[in-house]
Amino acid sequence: MPAGTLYRGREGMWSWVAHRVTGVLVFFFLFVHVLDTALVRVSPEAYDDTIAVYKTPLVAVMEYGLVAAVLFHALNGLRVVAVDFWANGARYQRQMLWTVVGI
Repeated sequence: MPAGTLYRGREGMWSWVAHRVTGVLVFFFLFVHVLDTALVRVSPEAYDDTIAVYKTPLVAVMEYGLVAAVLFHALNGLRVVAVDFWANGARYQRQMLWTVVGI
């Protein structure tokens, strides 16, 4: 295998991509959450309208996605720490990834 292509298309690369994507999604949620909470000071009516939108079924489904993103990001972060600091971490990184995905 040529140098620098160890993870191309393999689990390590996809876990790296998923970790970055879930991190951006969680950051975006926190940003929106701070903005909509701050809205109560600016316009209580607009805040109430925003909360009404949050009570829709689509947002309920998105909340499950948020929980999944936070859980994956947290557990995958622990897996990355184990790979970096455990002597056998690189050997078992694939099994640890599938454990994270399974949870």
